[in-house]
Amino acid sequence: MSHIYIFSPSSAVRDKAAFKRGVKRLESQGHQVEIDPNALSSDMRFAGSDATRLSAIARAAASGADVAMISRGGYGLTRLLPQLPYKAIQKAIERGTQFVGLSDFTAFQLAVYAKTQGVTWQGPALGEDFGVEGQPDDIMQACFDDLLLEQGEGTGWRLPIDSANQAVKVKNATLWGGNLAVLTSLIGTPYFPHVKGGILFLEDVGEHPYKLERMLTQLFNAGILQQQKAILWGQFTGFKLVPHDKGFKLKTVIERLRSQLKIPLLTGLPFGHVQTKVLLPLGAKVDLVSEGRDVFLVWGHL
Repeated sequence: MSHIYIFSPSSAVRDKAAFKRGVKRLESQGHQVEIDPNALSSDMRFAGSDATRLSAIARAAASGADVAMISRGGYGLTRLLPQLPYKAIQKAIERGTQFVGLSDFTAFQLAVYAKTQGVTWQGPALGEDFGVEGQPDDIMQACFDDLLLEQGEGTGWRLPIDSANQAVKVKNATLWGGNLAVLTSLIGTPYFPHVKGGILFLEDVGEHPYKLERMLTQLFNAGILQQQKAILWGQFTGFKLVPHDKGFKLKTVIERLRSQLKIPLLTGLPFGHVQTKVLLPLGAKVDLVSEGRDVFLVWGHL
């Protein structure tokens, strides 16, 4: 049985039913679920005022939980980065608390890595993943169980059929990234990690391909993409093409990016705002190998 602390550092929880289902599901799996006192607070679009959410983060760090998981993403963490209790968060990580989340939580995770070099996990949120009607995705659940049991050694996936079957081998590189919009918003701030020779993974939701290309162009013009050893392209969902696009689509963005870079760009990473998602240790040293269409990302040496 694991101790899981649920807190809300970003947007307010609107789907209370999914929140309750998520808590019950984790409890049914034998876990002790502790809910932050302000997990269901609301102030405008946020889960409470900035001070309220900062207090929730501090309580999560002090909880002694095995996992501190966000209730949902949304927006709000970039407002808090200057005031985050980095020393308390670092101590919590050193004691074994795994901070887990995605989307807006990318801001927290990148800032924590930039300030402390602490490893956190990009992974499920309570409502989005454990609060679904029916059963949670088998792959997501298995990856989460591996984290709790400290058995996770890596992950793998198959490249799409139309992908270039390039042989890739990268050893001992820092894995980092997350939500593209959030990551891009941190450029030029003290909360953006200056990772060179890393493996950058990206995902997003609700962003039209031209907006994705604009953000990627910003990363390219800033020299950030060229400093990596590989880019892992996750799931980009929730957008709608329009007649004005005239054939401009997600594949257009990928092909242009490939033409600009001399480093591998591997697509199909099962991570993003989708049910089937793996867990990824942001800030950890990993090995990356691809053979044909098979890709393996390994951190077992952790």
